[in-house]
Amino acid sequence: MLSAARSAPRPVASTGSATPAAHRPGRLAWAQLLEWLRSDGWVSAEDAARVHQRFGAGDSRLHPLVRLGGAGLVRAGHGTPLDAEALTAWLAARIGMPYLRIDPLRVEVGRVADVMSAQYAQLRAALPIAVGAGEVTIATAEPLDVAWVPEIEAHTRRRVRLVLASPDELRRYTTEFYALAKSVRAAARSGEVAPAASFEQLVELGRSNKQLDANDQGVVQVVDWLWQYAFEQRASDIHLEPRREIGAIRFRIDGVLHTVYQVPLAVMAAMTSRIKLLGRMDVVEKRRPLDGRIKTVRPAREGGGEVEMRLSTLPTAFGEKMVMRIFDPEAALKSLDALGFGAHEGAGWERLIRHAHGIVLVTGPTGSGKTTTLYSTLKRLATDEVNVCTIEDPIEMIEPAFNQTQVQPALELGFAEGLRALMRQDPDIIMVGEIRDLATAEMAIQAALTGHLVFSTLHTNDAVGAVTRLADLGVPGYLVSATVIGVLAQRLARTLCPACKARDEATTRQTLDEIVRPWRLAGGVRAYKPVGCLECRNTGYRGRAGLYELFVMSEAARQAIHPVLDAAALRRQAMKDGLRPLRLAGAMKVAEGQTSVDEVLRSTPSLDMRG
Repeated sequence: MLSAARSAPRPVASTGSATPAAHRPGRLAWAQLLEWLRSDGWVSAEDAARVHQRFGAGDSRLHPLVRLGGAGLVRAGHGTPLDAEALTAWLAARIGMPYLRIDPLRVEVGRVADVMSAQYAQLRAALPIAVGAGEVTIATAEPLDVAWVPEIEAHTRRRVRLVLASPDELRRYTTEFYALAKSVRAAARSGEVAPAASFEQLVELGRSNKQLDANDQGVVQVVDWLWQYAFEQRASDIHLEPRREIGAIRFRIDGVLHTVYQVPLAVMAAMTSRIKLLGRMDVVEKRRPLDGRIKTVRPAREGGGEVEMRLSTLPTAFGEKMVMRIFDPEAALKSLDALGFGAHEGAGWERLIRHAHGIVLVTGPTGSGKTTTLYSTLKRLATDEVNVCTIEDPIEMIEPAFNQTQVQPALELGFAEGLRALMRQDPDIIMVGEIRDLATAEMAIQAALTGHLVFSTLHTNDAVGAVTRLADLGVPGYLVSATVIGVLAQRLARTLCPACKARDEATTRQTLDEIVRPWRLAGGVRAYKPVGCLECRNTGYRGRAGLYELFVMSEAARQAIHPVLDAAALRRQAMKDGLRPLRLAGAMKVAEGQTSVDEVLRSTPSLDMRG
């Protein structure tokens, strides 16, 4: 649910021990807090006197912790600034109450309003966080003012457990959560009245200039909250999943799905309809998969800027499922170092993409970062002197520097047909979204043979496996050896949270050598392990970095493809030519302290399975 700071004491089971006799019940006062800080040795007597003289000149409506946090105090003997967050953690430890930062992904927003009203929450500076069978957890910014607790215990018929939270966080989330709960209830009422007509109703309202009523406005607000929330939480995908009795909203963050909220099915149907409308999709059609896209703006507090979202719907047993993939336009501007390329693979990739003609393949499973790598590469190559054309399904990100074409099977415009048309557009560089069949592979080969540089993707386990995949599609070996100049395989591995990672003495050079045998690492090993903190939601990881395996086609490698493909010989030759497998790339990042051994083993194929 929430994660306590490691320095905080054990959770208090009830409010009875939350207000020890040493502390007088009532609202916090800045003068009392300042005196406690001085007596605990957290601030010097000089700083305390300075702040006391300054604050004594006038009153303020700010919470005492917030007011003191803005006074420029530093901890005596440490020099660390005492902001509102640090002061809250100090106060929690002093009075024996758990200090918890609110993780909005883990708050049971749907049950907040069942415990207390918004007005009551604001009055008491409290916010319900979790509701269990016999206990309700409530965050408060007034830990000594607990006279209201028996009222809540009588109302909920559950024991109240108090935790201390930052006043700023409490105020922000109280507003957001209660507004969301209100919008969901309004949308649910609309769905209960006319569930079958919710789609048509939203379409009609969206196309007119009529004033939206409260119910429909609730749906609009929920969708707006959903997007802003996803941007704040660094989500890469948003899932709207209808279940048998309720709809689930999930975010993918750093490659892992988190359940964010649950809404009634009628509300989820209306949300899906709203998003489809904005994405210029057929709102009425629910029987077949649909694709669309939306461009929106990131909130100012998240840095602003435009963000593109690719929409995809899929009919399921309980309704229409929707996935929104979030693309950051700045991803196309990332350098090779920012993408995670090592020095060896980065130099090889730079040489590879400077070829005048040939086929360059990028392989990996869905969500491995292939699109980001290709877009970043093409962005650098798309100068005024060259014509870059793409054929994609769907277009991932709109990039003005490219000439992008969308595959449209309904119009008989597939990859092969689109590539054939692109050949007549005087291209220099061509990007084919994916080679799925022999026809597309043959057109890509023809483009490479006629002097074009072709980029494309394949779904294979590693780099050398791309050659075998082309052979399985029916491409003759002599054409593969004549056109393919290199293959890049990649994965995304979670990186350790810099705020909490700790030295891993158990991971040594011998440990890493064992997992990458027959290779051996050179240089020092400074391994770290995940711990978990508030910044990373106790996962131990924050962000992801690419792992790369680069196979450059040499003359010796071509001899292993033609006249007869020998996969084992090709792999051995690739190793001689300098290929470093994905697991070795991961082990090197472990040695550098960027990720963990477990994460590398999870995200990369076994070396024993390659041959």
